[in-house]
Amino acid sequence: MARILISMPEEFLDKIDSFADLQNRSRSELIREALRNYMLNETRPNPKKAQKTADALESLLSK
Repeated sequence: MARILISMPEEFLDKIDSFADLQNRSRSELIREALRNYMLNETRPNPKKAQKTADALESLLSK
């Protein structure tokens, strides 16, 4: 498995570690799952966001 290096505020890391401990999981496991969920949610179609973008484009084109 590849390793990466990221930077974050110490307080945020403390919260991640506390949350991981509560769930009896490793920090890495928790972060991997969080990123998986983020990518899934961002790639899922979002009709409200699409409509907002379409409205903004229509507004720009009608000027």
